[in-house]
Amino acid sequence: MDYFRPRKQPNILDPSDPNFLKRKPTRAFEAPQQTPQQGDLAPSSIFDEEEPQGKSTAKQPGQQQRVSPQDPSVLAAVLDPNPEARRRWQRNQIIRNIRNRGQLTKAQRIARTERESLCKSAFYPTSVKKLMPLARQIAGKPIEEAIVQMRFSKKKVARDVKKHLEYARDKAIVERGMGLGAATAEYNRAAGIEDSDVIMEDKEKEAQPWPGMVVEDRKGKRRFVTDTSNIYVDEAWVGRGTFSVDYDYRARGAVNIMKPPETSITVRLKEEATRIRLMDEREQKRQRKKVWVQLPDRPVTAQRQYCLW
Repeated sequence: MDYFRPRKQPNILDPSDPNFLKRKPTRAFEAPQQTPQQGDLAPSSIFDEEEPQGKSTAKQPGQQQRVSPQDPSVLAAVLDPNPEARRRWQRNQIIRNIRNRGQLTKAQRIARTERESLCKSAFYPTSVKKLMPLARQIAGKPIEEAIVQMRFSKKKVARDVKKHLEYARDKAIVERGMGLGAATAEYNRAAGIEDSDVIMEDKEKEAQPWPGMVVEDRKGKRRFVTDTSNIYVDEAWVGRGTFSVDYDYRARGAVNIMKPPETSITVRLKEEATRIRLMDEREQKRQRKKVWVQLPDRPVTAQRQYCLW
């Protein structure tokens, strides 16, 4: 019977045989491998304009002309879906630029001449009640003095606040270029960089070191400032976060569910030039204030010819 016919052993080549690495004969059920042919670009390819070598660009009879993907009418559906709204937006931008006869507002002028940096921390495992005293402690102080205050503070969260102040200082220096006034002047002096547009008298004034001045903050405290680009903490406030869940296991299988709070701190850093400007504005406002008199000379109004009693 055919069931008991011995099977044919497969032809196994020895790796030491010199014919081992030669091409093996294809099996009957395996289709011979075809050589891949060079294809063409997709209809939406951006390289459609470059025709392959050896191909004719002439249009064949009966062949439809493909629309280039860079056709403005094709891209308008995506880039300009609402032309009327775009025209209104452009008109509003032009009106805003020429408003007030091209003069800048006070906020725009300050934003162009002064620097500031806002930095928010991650959420710390503490409460608002514990973090608020530290925010009040560092507000108004120079950044280096605020870091020293957090370094020697006995509060547990002061270590996290110190790391955040160091990160905020580095971020302000790198991203906003704050605190580089003295360093930039020293570098230019060492490199011999001069501005050809500045006259000689201004150059002599810039060569002389700034003697410094006493600056008064909004709380009335005075500090001696030697560089107008020094960074200080203008504002510091805290923000309440989410409440996590913790378990307090008690006797007899009782479990108390605790919800420890999380709080973040945000600092706004500015330069001493901003504090000098604010001090000058307060002084000008104080000088414009009229002197109080007991009986001011006001015009008499709402008079009647008869008494009201």
